[in-house]
Amino acid sequence: MAKLTHQYFAAQSLVLGGVILGLVPLIWFAISRGGLSAFRLDAGIWDVLVFTLKQAFLSTLLSVVPGLFIARAMARQDFHGHAWLLRLFAVPTALPAIVVVLALTSIYSNKQMLGRWIELYGLGGILLAHVFFNLPLAVRLFYEASENIAPENFRLSAQLSFTDAELFRHVEWPVFRNIVPRVSALIFLLCAASFVIVLTLGGPSATTLEVAIYQSLRLDFDIGRALTLALIQILLCFVLVTLSGRVMLQNVTHAGNQLLQRRFDGRGLNARFIDYTLIAFGAFVVLPPLLALLSSGLTQMQINAQVLNAFGFSIGIGLLSACIALVLAWNIAQQSDWFSQGLALSALIVPPAVMATGWFIVLQGFSDNVFVVSVAIISLNALMALPFVVSILVPAFDRNRKRHDRLCAQLALSGWQKLRHIELPLMSRPLIQSFLLAFILSIGDLTAITLLGNQGIVTLPSLIQIQMGHYRGNEAAGTALLLGILSLACAWAAQRFGDAHDLD
Repeated sequence: MAKLTHQYFAAQSLVLGGVILGLVPLIWFAISRGGLSAFRLDAGIWDVLVFTLKQAFLSTLLSVVPGLFIARAMARQDFHGHAWLLRLFAVPTALPAIVVVLALTSIYSNKQMLGRWIELYGLGGILLAHVFFNLPLAVRLFYEASENIAPENFRLSAQLSFTDAELFRHVEWPVFRNIVPRVSALIFLLCAASFVIVLTLGGPSATTLEVAIYQSLRLDFDIGRALTLALIQILLCFVLVTLSGRVMLQNVTHAGNQLLQRRFDGRGLNARFIDYTLIAFGAFVVLPPLLALLSSGLTQMQINAQVLNAFGFSIGIGLLSACIALVLAWNIAQQSDWFSQGLALSALIVPPAVMATGWFIVLQGFSDNVFVVSVAIISLNALMALPFVVSILVPAFDRNRKRHDRLCAQLALSGWQKLRHIELPLMSRPLIQSFLLAFILSIGDLTAITLLGNQGIVTLPSLIQIQMGHYRGNEAAGTALLLGILSLACAWAAQRFGDAHDLD
């Protein structure tokens, strides 16, 4: 294990302090209200828990099963635009949830368009939004996994005249079988902790734990109910993170055979028809909302004082949150002990809505102070980004440690000299990539500002929510396009730095 430093203990203490600050007020409230009597496991709470698990299960099923076969179809077929379609499947992951909700609303709430088939508000809309986000993610992960199949396996299967079913059973499924549980666990966790999508597309009978926490705090000010929901959410997320293993702390797969792999299956007419139908379905899930957002946003974008103010708040909060997340992750990612890994996953085990519940109680007397609230929002966004930043830095640190630690020991390089001459030059690309990722997550976040914010702080996501709430859909479309362009530009830059780093 790497030598522990004061900086590591400082980062460790800050992350742990943030989590404790979210949990201790809840525990104190329970004790002050008579201990266990503060917990109210009524029928309404059980209904919320059942719906949370139900929508997460259905969202995962509708994303993973089609995603696997779409990825297989793309791996089998070579066509013009193949690379562009893969890039298209990366777009939803980079878009803030509020932007996607607005894009889906513009086409699925219109009965003259696709809305005649889907009821957008309720379970159907929640599933649609989750599939828009997670189906492309599943496709990309399964596609990368298919590239790890040894090329000689395809040559051997062709020599043995395997049918498509036999090839899938004996060659492809052994690879997919190892990744399906992890991809499913990751998507289930993301859907179970969904906030913005359920807040905007749900309703009284379509409420998840995180949204119910928000409603109990900001609408009903029922802290006892919020406490019960928060503890259930912590238990649920802890179980999910434990079952999913180290999903966020290591790459799901490493594609290394793309240039060498040649496939001989999927050449029949029926196979090609099925594959291209699946590929078209995947494109149909992603393209219409993006085109609708682009079409409405270009004609309705307005750059006024309100938008510029929200833009400035978003940039400022995003930059500060990304810097804090990067500093914390830099120190935590260098350690390989179980406690460091637990800290890195703390924002998944204790979700933002739960931490914000405790912070909300502590900051009740400062709710009108813009500076204090801004610091709280920035800090919460930094903690939310921490698992994803650490997931980029851990493999980079491990790789550089194997290559250069022995040489540094021989040259007696340590401390500032090692940081200046070895670590910073070698870690520059993953650092920039992780900073951009944290920035994207922060500028698109609506959870922290919804739970902790006040009227003096308006970011681009909260401005979109305000515009939608006042039935100013045209203005919201323009603001959403601005936020989407900013997020996609940062995501493109992060991907370029990531690709260049992978080639090192």
